[in-house]
Amino acid sequence: MTAGSTYTATDIAVVGAGPAGLTAALALASGGVSVTLIGSHTGDNRTTALLASSVTALETLGAWDKCSAHAAPLEVMRIVDDTGRLWRAPELRFAAAEIGLSAFGWNIENRHLVAGLAAHVAGLPNVTLLPQPAIAVEFADKAARITLDDGKIVEARLVVAADGRRSLCREAAGIAVKGQSYPQVAVTLNFEHSRPHNNTSTEFHTPSGPFTLVPLPGRRSSLVCVVRRQDAAGLTAMNEAALGAEVERRSHSVLGKVRVEAGLGQFPLHVETAEKFTAHRLVLVAEAAHTIPPIGAQGFNLGLRDIATLAELVARAHRDSEDVGADGLTGVYDRSRQADTLARRLTADLLNRSLLSDFLPVQGLRGLGLYIIDRIGPLRRAVMREGVAPAASMPKLMRGEPV
Repeated sequence: MTAGSTYTATDIAVVGAGPAGLTAALALASGGVSVTLIGSHTGDNRTTALLASSVTALETLGAWDKCSAHAAPLEVMRIVDDTGRLWRAPELRFAAAEIGLSAFGWNIENRHLVAGLAAHVAGLPNVTLLPQPAIAVEFADKAARITLDDGKIVEARLVVAADGRRSLCREAAGIAVKGQSYPQVAVTLNFEHSRPHNNTSTEFHTPSGPFTLVPLPGRRSSLVCVVRRQDAAGLTAMNEAALGAEVERRSHSVLGKVRVEAGLGQFPLHVETAEKFTAHRLVLVAEAAHTIPPIGAQGFNLGLRDIATLAELVARAHRDSEDVGADGLTGVYDRSRQADTLARRLTADLLNRSLLSDFLPVQGLRGLGLYIIDRIGPLRRAVMREGVAPAASMPKLMRGEPV
């Protein structure tokens, strides 16, 4: 439903209406609380690779059927050492069938993901949609107060910050961020190709970072090309024909002839983590809490685990007639999300640094590690399972159970 008054009272206010905010509103509403979703999504050309556990969560929430027609399964994942260095790792090939899955996940364009989630959220009776942006957030003892740019006021027992790296909510709560920038830029685009991708994602490891081809429906794929900052301008200045030829060259023509689609994007690489994921009447989720490099499809899926964990805690508190914004609840959320976030951040950072390093022992250790994973079957399968569904962080939604 849509509110028409200048004042809205709600159990939970979700600030940010991108994929994370929409999913948060959906998951929290499934626990029976009233939710107000604040903001709108501007859209971009990027895609999201949803791991199988994330898709399970969306299926459990009833939203995946509005998205699935636009998603391509990721049945095989290849890692190819394209560094050209003295010590190179063997090619790794992971098949989802080896661990009993039909696919590791599904890749979908953000515009289709947002449209599907928004359509489902719009039909929920306990969600109020306010498309105006928030301009101020204040936190008091029993409630938080959010002011929108049209003068509307939203009062909530808990604010969920899903408003990205430059979070207004996080700044209002005085939560600092620690991290660093990499000397790299991720260039993103979608393209058509002449050969079938056979539902195989291929990640070339290059001296400047990963060059990753991810299937889309039909003979289309998305690309995340990580290059050194000084090389990004030359790449993005190419016309579509020249850029298509460059993509084909860098991908060693594994997908045949390439035709690049309009909508090139570029994003400086950062690794950032909020010093804490909560404050009084506030929790941070997704990029408001943490940002990691686009390696191994971990970023957004990490955010979905934030959301699923929070939804489970809120639903339990609501059933027990407890305060859904109490410091005790937010403290449990903070502690439960720290370890998973730290592990994913360190893994992505280590892999990225190993690609950039010219130090021979580092290159050798990286190659040896990948060789061991490739040669030892139980270890390879354990790595695959942990990548898709972390054993230490599987909230109910990820297991296919309602909150």
